[in-house]
Parts: sequence; structure tokens; C-alpha cells
Amino acid sequence: MSRRAVITGVGVVAPGGVGHDAYWDLLTAGRTATRAISLFDASGFRSRVAAECDFDPLAAGLSPQEVRRMDRAAQFAVVAAREAIEDSGLELSSADPGRVGVSIGSAVGCTMGLEDEYAVISDGGRDWLVDHTYGVPHLYGYMVPSTLAVEVAWQAGAEGPVALISTGCTSGLDAIGHGVQLIEEGGADIVLAGATDAPLSPITSACFDAIKATTPDNDDPAHASRPFDGRRNGFVLGEGSAVMVLEEAEAARRRGASVYAEILGFAGRSNAFHMTGLKPDGREMAEAIRVALDRARLDPDDIDYINAHGSGTKQNDRHETAAFKRSLGERAYRVPVSSIKSMIGHSLGAIGSLEVAACALALRHQVVPPTANLSVSDPECDLDYVPRDAREHRMERVLTVGSGFGGFQTAMALGRPRTQREVA
Repeated sequence: MSRRAVITGVGVVAPGGVGHDAYWDLLTAGRTATRAISLFDASGFRSRVAAECDFDPLAAGLSPQEVRRMDRAAQFAVVAAREAIEDSGLELSSADPGRVGVSIGSAVGCTMGLEDEYAVISDGGRDWLVDHTYGVPHLYGYMVPSTLAVEVAWQAGAEGPVALISTGCTSGLDAIGHGVQLIEEGGADIVLAGATDAPLSPITSACFDAIKATTPDNDDPAHASRPFDGRRNGFVLGEGSAVMVLEEAEAARRRGASVYAEILGFAGRSNAFHMTGLKPDGREMAEAIRVALDRARLDPDDIDYINAHGSGTKQNDRHETAAFKRSLGERAYRVPVSSIKSMIGHSLGAIGSLEVAACALALRHQVVPPTANLSVSDPECDLDYVPRDAREHRMERVLTVGSGFGGFQTAMALGRPRTQREVA
């Protein structure tokens, strides 16, 4: 029998709440966590809104030494990983550490730690030749993104494959896909997979301001993220992390694990076109969807819900809508689609993992989270985007997709646990 990967634990640090229960409550309530930036003085920026995490690392269980050592992104990942392990019911201390792996995604690594330390060692940017002796002892770790995966591996005692996946805004999906591949090929039996990013800093805001990708709607932060809405004008930056415990399906069944979902198929493509631009026909995303469905042995009619990338930029929403129509045909008009970025913003590399977590929870609870703030129709976006209110909906298999700078396009199909599908 071929090896299959299932999700048995979910851990989340997200805007609006720490823990997967608080996260699901926010999503199903259609409540937005976008607000004016408070983590730094954003008064000089074009876009001054973000989806921030109300995160106290000490209250979340980290020690003062861990807080001192780790960048905010690493803190998110470790807290999410701890919840995922506890949620799975696994006793990792009794597992073979060589069969436990880690796959963590991140688009921008330890951005906040690096920027803070640069300000210190350069005396606020005054000195071209910086004095490294003013830096924290762990400054080198901030410069090496793989430390994010290492921190999670230390928490789990994982001595198997450990990797940091950085593919821009598809990093979270790609990291989980990599974890699935490790299980399928036999490289590991248990993988902690997910992503983390804490990009809310002046350098990140300046970069997105420069290309006008983020919204200038600063007067109404709660409604600034409007995917698929006719008034949309850019995305809202966010932060957060989601980490999942992936297990080999038969091993999970033998120990009586509670399974959220099975990963049925995964595929990635590149448009080889433009660093930030997207072709309006959605061909590359459509191809990623087609291959993911082929690997899952699914037809378009098998998909019951689509968790969209839905960033809220005009080119993305147009491109993505075209991709759904191109890959799913008439089914695209009959399947509910929604974007949770309307509520938690766009946390760059972390968002794909947060969206997989949302899909796993949607399958468990049989509820589709809404696209908040969607009230003005756009003729170019004419699918069922589940506006404003969550919807109870029978789901057996769902699709989640991601699109990232550099031309990355990723699709993943998930399904209810096989035993539940057979009973149904």
C-alpha cells in the first residue's frame, strides 16, 4: 500500500487570536483583525494598516531566554508547533527521532530582528561601517533563515530531515507539500510542517509602498482588505504562523489519532514571466490545479470548496478567477470560493499554512469561512465568493491555492479522512 500523509495536529498564531480555536472563531464570525499599525511608527508610509498578532511570548509559554534568543517569527513557529504536537496527542519522546522531520516555510525570515539590530549597530542608520559589537549574541542566527526550522526541530527533538522552504508567498503551501513528500517517499513518519512570518517592519512596508501593492485605505482599517470586491485596491500586510503535525496515515490509524484531513495532491508551477506581474489568463495557476487534481485522482466536480489566494489586488483576483474557470470549467461557477485574507491579512510566506489550517478546520466543522468586506460586485470576479457570512456546507474535498512573487503558483487538494468519506 502506498504511503499517505494526514494532518493530526494543528497549531496557530494568527491575528485575532493565539490557538486554533480562537482562529476558527474569528474566521467563522467573519471578524476582521486588520487595524492601524502599532508595532512601529507608520505615520510616514502610504499604507498604515496591518493585521497584527496580539502576542505575548511569555504568556504563550516561552521562557525569557527563548524570547531573548528568537526573532518574533521564530517565536510564532515554536508556539504553533507546541500546540500542534499537543493537539495531535503524539508522545514524541517515544518516537524514533530519526523518523521525525521538520519543514517550515518563510518568505522574509527574521526581518524584525534584523531591522532592529541594524538600527542599533548602525546608530540609527548614521554609520555606514557598522559596529557589530552592539548586536545581540544571536544576530548571526537572524541572518540564517534556516534557524526558524531549527528552533522547531529542537522543540520536537526531531533528528530527521529538517528544511526551510522559501518560495515567497507560496512558502507555507510548499513547506507542507515538502513534508507530505517526505512521508510519501519514506523519509519520515512524522513531520512538523507549516510556515511563519513576522514582516511588520518599516523595511517591509517601504518595499510594498514602492510598488503600490498594499492598500492606501488607512481611514477604515477593519474594511481595508477587500478580496474580489469591486473597490479593492491592494492587500493588507499580516503576520502569523501555522504548523501542522503530518503523519503517515496507517500509523495514525493504528494509534487511534483524530485526523483533520488527508493531503490528496500537491503541485507547483512558475509563470517565468515577471517578478511581481501575473498574466490575466491564469494559465500557470490553472496548470498547478490540474496537476494537483491529477495526482489526487480527482475531477473538478469532486471539489466542494476553494480557499483562494484572494490577496485583494486587482491583478491577482482577476488572474485567480480566470485560473479557476480554466482548470475547473463549469464547476468553478458552482463551488464556493472564499479568501480569509479579508480577515487576517496577507502574512507573506506564512499565509499558505494558515490557509491549509483553515481548510482542515473547515473539513472538520463542515463550514466555509467567508470573504469579509465583500459587498460590491466586480464583473471580472463573478464566482460564488461567500460574501461576509460563514456558510454551512457539505465538504468532502477542498482545494487551496497560492500565488507568489517570482511567478510561483501552488495548489493543494485536501480531503476528509478516508474512513469518514467511506462512512458518508
